[in-house]
Amino acid sequence: MKAVRRIGKTPAELGNTTGVSGSPDIVELDDGAFAVIGVDITDQISDLDSFGARCAPNERVVRVPRNTLTAAKNDIPED
Repeated sequence: MKAVRRIGKTPAELGNTTGVSGSPDIVELDDGAFAVIGVDITDQISDLDSFGARCAPNERVVRVPRNTLTAAKNDIPED
């Protein structure tokens, strides 16, 4: 599995990094799927069931700043 391109603006452009620690980001993978880098909030989030959402043992819920996701909107294919 390889990352092939960043989706949206860099964390530095969005002001989401100090340059010392990790940075929230979205990348497209070589199989067309997307990977998200964010803060693991799996143990803190509640009420996912009320939305019909579930997190399997091999999945994690990550928090991504709103500006990271909205900046990626134009780079995400329609199909």
